Amino acid sequence: MRAALLETHGLEAFYGDFQALFGIDVAIAPGETIAIIGANGAGKSTFLRAVCGVLAAEPGRIRHRGSAIGGMPPDRIVARGIAMVPEGRRLFSSLSVEENLRIGADVGRQGPWSLERLYRLFPVLAERRRAAPTSLSGGQQQMAAIGRALMTNPELLLCDEVSLGLAPVVIRDLYAALPAIRAEGTAIVVVEQDINQALQVADRVYCFMEGRVTLSGTPKELSREQIRAAYFGM
Repeated sequence: MRAALLETHGLEAFYGDFQALFGIDVAIAPGETIAIIGANGAGKSTFLRAVCGVLAAEPGRIRHRGSAIGGMPPDRIVARGIAMVPEGRRLFSSLSVEENLRIGADVGRQGPWSLERLYRLFPVLAERRRAAPTSLSGGQQQMAAIGRALMTNPELLLCDEVSLGLAPVVIRDLYAALPAIRAEGTAIVVVEQDINQALQVADRVYCFMEGRVTLSGTPKELSREQIRAAYFGM
């Protein structure tokens, strides 16, 4: 694998006294798409929260381009080029769609993503740019959440359960946007419960169970039996 864009070494994470991650080792190369799969409670979202600074972590346990970033404030991590599309979208209902998108640009990072470029990727957002996010469908809200993250011009995009609760045709449209995002050199981490969807888009897969990595590899080298055993612990 190429030199890592981001890597974790023995990453642990806690919610109070409850330990949610146990010694997570993950590496992501520039421009690579990684899928993290696992059942509810496996630690997938916790991993993303630790990477983006929402959860505390020891500095050296998370490295971005070789620099320790564990425990760094979220705004500094975004400024370094790491953006997250959170589970549940978290759009600001008091702002229009376009105002939500412009928030991402406030980071001030230079890159390929602008409103014009984003509206070419998701034309429906241009049509609804003056609308309130609450008036959008679930899929359109997810596009807006992805768009807001892209407006920070990230080199690493963290996507937390973007397909959750959406119809298959909507999920297909969302995942159809990934090649255009990758074409700009952006690495992507996709947290997914849908194994089939994850295997279709990922260069490599990590399976989490109870806060630990139970399996990793490329989709070609991992059998369905291996994945099932790692996913369910059977």
